[in-house]
Amino acid sequence: MDALIEELNTKLSYWQPAVAEQVRYCILEIIEMADQDVLDILRTRTVEQEVLDLLDEP
Repeated sequence: MDALIEELNTKLSYWQPAVAEQVRYCILEIIEMADQDVLDILRTRTVEQEVLDLLDEP
């Protein structure tokens, strides 16, 4: 976890301020969802894309 925090701190100072702020917001959302135990019910982008691909098939 410490390595992840170090990497994030490095990246946040490297990215444009708007990008860094968006990343901070997304991370806070993830933490809040984890605290509410709702992460397991969210669809992943991969699953969502698979469903869309199936709907597009002839």
